[in-house]
Amino acid sequence: MDSAFGLFLMTFSWVSFTFSGSEGQSVKSAHVLDLIIRDHTFKVLLDKNLRTAIPQSVDLPANLSGIGVDAVRFRCGSLRRYGAELKEFHLGTGVTVHPCIERVMLIRQNMGHNWSSIYYANYDLSGYQLVSPIVGLLAYNADDDANSSNPFQLGIVAGERAMTIDFTNTTKLSKEDGMKPLCASFEGDGRMTLAKGNPSTPLVCVAKRHGHFGLVVESPPDEFRNRPISRWKVAVGSTIGAALGAFLLGLLLVAMLVRVKKRSRMVEMERRAYEEEALQVSMVGHVRAPTAHGTRTTPIIEHDYRPHPC
Repeated sequence: MDSAFGLFLMTFSWVSFTFSGSEGQSVKSAHVLDLIIRDHTFKVLLDKNLRTAIPQSVDLPANLSGIGVDAVRFRCGSLRRYGAELKEFHLGTGVTVHPCIERVMLIRQNMGHNWSSIYYANYDLSGYQLVSPIVGLLAYNADDDANSSNPFQLGIVAGERAMTIDFTNTTKLSKEDGMKPLCASFEGDGRMTLAKGNPSTPLVCVAKRHGHFGLVVESPPDEFRNRPISRWKVAVGSTIGAALGAFLLGLLLVAMLVRVKKRSRMVEMERRAYEEEALQVSMVGHVRAPTAHGTRTTPIIEHDYRPHPC
């Protein structure tokens, strides 16, 4: 009995380990990924003596490697009066969180270039491509009675000063590249909205509320479409095409001449045969009819005729 129970525990532990190890690879939904990050963040930080307004880096499991997570807890009133900065995000004064009773937990996400690809499957990015990792800022209740089993999401609304997201340190684009990135906001209902950034600060986006953001540019045209062709390539191609066409036309003319000559020869041969084999025309009664030359051999008695004796 004990051995069977021990075998069951070993099997259950192995299945649990396998599932947790493959969980990150099986995540296909951006919303599900947010929930996984939220649960792990609360599980790690609520066991510690988390100080207010001090950002904490959160280490995710190995199956979620490549995602950067930072969290910070605020009092709702202090956040509204002083604002906050958390990595790429800058919240100005007057920002409100609702519904917030006392404390709020801000979780900042940086999906990295690998995990940002999940947004291609969840949003329509046709005609555009990401040039920065997806970053997100979400808020959850963090009151004293909160625990890892009941955190619910709160809404962040900017005040008179909009919230900004600085992608300067997270993208390889620069002003010298000549590309004009657009600020993409990925809404919770599956929509993506685009907005032009400030020309003086093209890598800084402006937002009015929480969510996920990134920089996109229009996808380049097809590699072989609208590509200018050099003149020497056009000249060489035209010359080769003309020579090939002339060669094929010459073969066609030769074939036609041979066919005509052969046909003329056949007609001539038929005419001569007809003339040589022409029948003589004679009158048979009142009708003109062709008659052949006499070609029958005259009979000749080979031996002297001797009558048969009676």
